[in-house]
Amino acid sequence: MPANQFGRYVWLVDTLRHYKHLSYKEINDKWQKSGLSYGDGDDLPLRTFHNHRKAIQDIFNIIIELAPDVKGYKYHIMNPRELEGDNFRSWLIDSYATLNQIQADCKLKDRVEFEEIPSGNTWLTLFMQAIRENKVVKITHQGFGKDYANTFEIEPYCLKVVKRRWYIIANNPYYVWLNKKHKGEECYSPRKEIRAYGLDRISEASILDKTFVMKKNFDMKKFYKGCTGIIPSDDPIEHVVLRAYWNAPDYLRTLPLHESQKELESDEESATFSYDVKLTYDFMQLIMQQGDQVEILEPKKLRDQMRNLAKTLTSYYKD
Repeated sequence: MPANQFGRYVWLVDTLRHYKHLSYKEINDKWQKSGLSYGDGDDLPLRTFHNHRKAIQDIFNIIIELAPDVKGYKYHIMNPRELEGDNFRSWLIDSYATLNQIQADCKLKDRVEFEEIPSGNTWLTLFMQAIRENKVVKITHQGFGKDYANTFEIEPYCLKVVKRRWYIIANNPYYVWLNKKHKGEECYSPRKEIRAYGLDRISEASILDKTFVMKKNFDMKKFYKGCTGIIPSDDPIEHVVLRAYWNAPDYLRTLPLHESQKELESDEESATFSYDVKLTYDFMQLIMQQGDQVEILEPKKLRDQMRNLAKTLTSYYKD
């Protein structure tokens, strides 16, 4: 499928998502101004419009239907909750819709800047193909803190982007074998079968002519339940309460630290938020990023941990 054709499907979905209900005439008017029409300012033929509707349902499982409205019959997305509840589809449509607009309007070309994800451009398509075909991948990987690289095979399950880094979540049979051989069965945790590898730490990768079967009942959302970054954990989920000061409450309201975030109370000086998370280093980093605008109230062990970190930081800046 040509990229510009896909872009037209995304434009139609994004337009109806934004305006909710539109007649064919209203859609056509916006189409003429979009910069994506088949000719400069050309109409969107009714037959083409219906073909687009069918393609959108086939590709995105998004149904665009005609229904009565207070101002006549209008088109709308029949299943918007399914769209908004799918992070990948929402991200894809948002990203492509923005790209559409920038490409259509040359005035925006040098006035919109995106954060670069350094690891995405080299191995991303290779791992997407391997995931789609359930193919084993041979990689050469060098983790942070190691002065040498290892070459081994992985079974790629999922891709995940965290803090401008792409990661491949994969089963590593070699790691499982090595861990059992040197540390013994009693030291082995089943979670360690599945590991995250930063694409920017991979120097070589090739798809092998071997297939694999994903572990039964593997679910990445469950795998990372309670986590706030790329580090998985077998630890229990704990209840955390933070107090936010100055401008931090507004930042946390608009960009929560975790999906479990709840605002408990607020006044003119602060707001209190709760979280049900695992106390991984990723979560500690999120809190530290808030600087002196956030205070941990509970649990005590997390409060003590932050106090020790603060003491260490203070020691760095002694004259």
